[in-house]
Amino acid sequence: MSAAEATRLDAGDNAGGLDTLRQGIKVSPELARGWWITGLLALTMTGGRIVVPIAVQQTIDKGLSGPGGPDMSFVAWMCAACVGGILVTAFASYLTTVRLAINSESGLATMRIKAFRHVHDLPVLTQSTERRGALVSRVTSDVDTVSQFLQFGGFIFLVSIGQMLLATVVMFVYSWQLALVVLICFIPLFASLKSLQRLMSAAYGVVRAKVGEMLSAIAEPVVGAQVVRAYAIERRTQQRIDASIEDYRKTATRAQAITGITFSIGGLAAGLANAGVLTAGVLLGVDGNATLGEILAFMFLVALFSDPVQIATQVLTDAQSAFAGWRRVLGVIATPADVVDPGSDGVTQARGPITVEFADVNFAYPEGELVLRDVDVRLEPHRRVAVVGETGSGKTTFAKLLTRLMDPTSGAVLLDGADARTIAFSSLRERVVMVPQDGYLFDSSLAENVRFGRPEVTDAQLLEAFESLGLTDWLESLPDGLDSPVGQRGESLSAGERQLVALVRANIADPDLLVLDEATSAVDPGTEVRVNAALERLMAGRTSVTIAHRLSTAEAADEVLVFDEGRVVERGAHAELLAVNGIYARLHASWIAQRSAN
Repeated sequence: MSAAEATRLDAGDNAGGLDTLRQGIKVSPELARGWWITGLLALTMTGGRIVVPIAVQQTIDKGLSGPGGPDMSFVAWMCAACVGGILVTAFASYLTTVRLAINSESGLATMRIKAFRHVHDLPVLTQSTERRGALVSRVTSDVDTVSQFLQFGGFIFLVSIGQMLLATVVMFVYSWQLALVVLICFIPLFASLKSLQRLMSAAYGVVRAKVGEMLSAIAEPVVGAQVVRAYAIERRTQQRIDASIEDYRKTATRAQAITGITFSIGGLAAGLANAGVLTAGVLLGVDGNATLGEILAFMFLVALFSDPVQIATQVLTDAQSAFAGWRRVLGVIATPADVVDPGSDGVTQARGPITVEFADVNFAYPEGELVLRDVDVRLEPHRRVAVVGETGSGKTTFAKLLTRLMDPTSGAVLLDGADARTIAFSSLRERVVMVPQDGYLFDSSLAENVRFGRPEVTDAQLLEAFESLGLTDWLESLPDGLDSPVGQRGESLSAGERQLVALVRANIADPDLLVLDEATSAVDPGTEVRVNAALERLMAGRTSVTIAHRLSTAEAADEVLVFDEGRVVERGAHAELLAVNGIYARLHASWIAQRSAN
């Protein structure tokens, strides 16, 4: 597997039905739990249905047309047998349905948990390039499609297979000639089934993919509704959604057309079987090789055989859609994680001052050029380091490697002398915390968002965290204080206020190394003063690395790292680098000129 392939979500397009089933049971073993009990129940249920045609034959040939005349006692027993068969069928049907529901929901719950958990382990590049709606559809609507099929389609499938097998056996017991007539009529369907299954599998694989694309097309303008309205692009947005819906309609229609072929062949085979049995049965009856009761029973048996075949065509359609969705979910789980938690085998480090070292680090994105080259940097404890450079110089990649969101292509990132790849996530995430440009807020209260990483923190500790960053007055200005709702993605707060919440969240985490990706968005002067004051307090007494977009941050830093084309080309304090009159001096002069112009 190439590096690029490793970052793409596995669609599982090449997996057959049996392979998908095996992989699905491996991921969700609950699906196969007690399978033999479910099979026996299904067999019992179909056995109850076979009682009726046998009872009809016995009633006509022995109860009504016996040598001694009608035997009403025998007829009554046959009626009782029918009632018993129906009751057994109903009870076995109930138990089979319950077992399938319990097993499928338990198994799919396991699959959902594993899929959602693995989403967080996916390569950063995969998460960035995969459309959110398409990714979400894999672990929501695709799983729902599988659930519906396993509970209802699975039930019908078990009943149909059992019913066909038992009906075939009883038909051969009554008349092998008529049984052969029935099977010959269904040869065209059975012969074409494999080819049609292949076509439907491919068609419904495209359908499930189009569902994901359609959800993405709908979700994006819903989330970005304000931008859509602000730029008056409602019509263009609607055209994009309409095009996505139309693509889905076309692919779904093509898939249904293939299903229609299968259903038509099944209906034709059933009609031919009924006509063939009636004709051949009359001829056998004339020759004395079949009784009236046997011919009537055979007509019942033909229905019991042909109905499941026709129903199976619809089940096959549902199966292709479900298996296409199943493959997409399994594809998420099968996509390898590029950053693996060593878990219990990993190193657990003591808390305290931290030393960071990049030892001959190189990094390249899949099938791309190196974006970091020969980075050899050592950062001492309690130092404030600013990282500057042009866009695309490697600053953000440096920060992602530092926090182990990605691993280097070669070389190593060392924390207190230990390779970051060997440190258990539980220890690493305690010691190293990254504050992104726009800290994501969840649709909950301010308190729940701040304590997100440490749910055990009390309200008193939260208030202390706000106070330590000088944000008590801002907190008190909110309508409900800690209980204030922040809205979806924190939309009830301004951009600057969201930054404040992200800083308090980092303060609660209390890391040894703080990595900040400085926000590029402008905030109002009052909030900017609060943000800067909170930052000063947050960075005090700990090692910090800031991806600086404003060079005022670099001016206040103990040390500045200057990146250019993936290399650290200059390093030193602000004044030292200005004196060198190199890249940093040029960037600083440009920043000063821009500030003056504004």
